[in-house]
Amino acid sequence: MPEFEITKRNLLRGAAVGAAIGTMGFSAAHAQDLPKSQGSVDMDKALEPGSLPEIALGEPDAPVKIIEYMSMTCPHCAKYQEDTFPAIKENFIDTGKVYYIFREFPFDPRAMAAFMLARCTPNDKYLPFIDMMFQQQRTWATAEDGSAAMLQMAKLAGFTQESFQACLTDQKLLDDINAVRTRGADEFGVNATPTFLINGKKYAGDMSVDTMSALINSML
Repeated sequence: MPEFEITKRNLLRGAAVGAAIGTMGFSAAHAQDLPKSQGSVDMDKALEPGSLPEIALGEPDAPVKIIEYMSMTCPHCAKYQEDTFPAIKENFIDTGKVYYIFREFPFDPRAMAAFMLARCTPNDKYLPFIDMMFQQQRTWATAEDGSAAMLQMAKLAGFTQESFQACLTDQKLLDDINAVRTRGADEFGVNATPTFLINGKKYAGDMSVDTMSALINSML
């Protein structure tokens, strides 16, 4: 897989101009009860924390462990987060059956900027922030002036112009998110979003509630 890195220069440039999105997303066939895995991964290794604190829900000792790699400008990630994830949380995470980890896999500078802003919110606000950004994805991801559009979204989460700029020029945070992405690609073969590592199996593509539920139930 070609080396990929989002730098501070192209991050800021990408936030200021139009971004093409959607070419990296996949759509799973919902007709299948159990989607075919794209191979196996060392789940113990995958569960080891990387360069950033994990954003996770559920009990770490739950029988099913899921790691989702997502990109904030991916339409299929937004669809999964809005249509599927709430039911998975209610039925499996909140009931102790699933431990769920979210990891960043930005495909473009705007996705990187959105993840950086999410990481700059208080720890308990990361998921509400990405929920908001996914719900309003069309507002900022394809806006002609991406920087202004993202600033308006960030202000809803309590950012000021100064804290917004400080977050997006944090080189260490940029490097750490790049490291999460690089690790996913190099160690676990992630090359699409959303990608799910589930109990040692890898699956790519948006999943319906029925499909993801059937997959989880097959592992309980």
